[in-house]
Amino acid sequence: TVLLQMLKAVVSTQSTGKSVEKWTQLRCHINTDVRYMQLGLTMGLKENIEKTSATLGRNAVYVKTSNVNRLPSYLTINFIRFFYKEKENINAKVLKDIKFPMEYDAFELCTPELKAKLTPARDQFEALRQKKIEKELSGKNIKNKHDEETEKKEVKHEPCSFPDDIGSSNSGYYQLQAVLTHQGRSSSSGHYVAWVKHKEDNWIKCDDEKLSIVKDEDVLKLSGGGDWHVAYTLLYGPKRCEIWEETEEEKK
Repeated sequence: TVLLQMLKAVVSTQSTGKSVEKWTQLRCHINTDVRYMQLGLTMGLKENIEKTSATLGRNAVYVKTSNVNRLPSYLTINFIRFFYKEKENINAKVLKDIKFPMEYDAFELCTPELKAKLTPARDQFEALRQKKIEKELSGKNIKNKHDEETEKKEVKHEPCSFPDDIGSSNSGYYQLQAVLTHQGRSSSSGHYVAWVKHKEDNWIKCDDEKLSIVKDEDVLKLSGGGDWHVAYTLLYGPKRCEIWEETEEEKK
């Protein structure tokens, strides 16, 4: 299944070309400047390539820039943590601490056309945020009627995909659902562990047959910086927008 479509623009002083590539994940590149996931993703969307120029009759350096023109409901992000060490003849690991968020907004990675398509759903999130702020500023005793009535019935949500593209994201807003970590110094050895979101701030650590409950703060510590479990692959799922239904008290 195609999850991502990347619009590639290759530009030089002689020529410009565009193409579409289909990806199944985003890659977070790591170098000395990268401390946060967003920068690693952004840097990975721009690179210099060398190819033959028909105009010049020789090789020329081109700048390749990529943007996302389709986002999936579930977004996989892979940290490029392994590189080949020729002297030791091994795939060594980059242990650097790269921070990642519990909630992620992919809007800045998108084409202008996709940004425009995402705006209506994003406006719904903003309207909900404003309603919650107004509720808090209203001076009413909260936990209020809305909270109590909401707990008694199933909360409804806005669709998180475009009607004509089931499996897409219509907002670009995501929540972290799972983390795959690697403990060790080489890709050919070490130990993999899965950390899966359960509910609220509870996660299930799946270490072979041993299961245990951990918290959000434990998962955020998987960003790297030592020989502890280091995030290798992240899975983000859709952030869902609650449909605000006014109570009888709020309608008065």
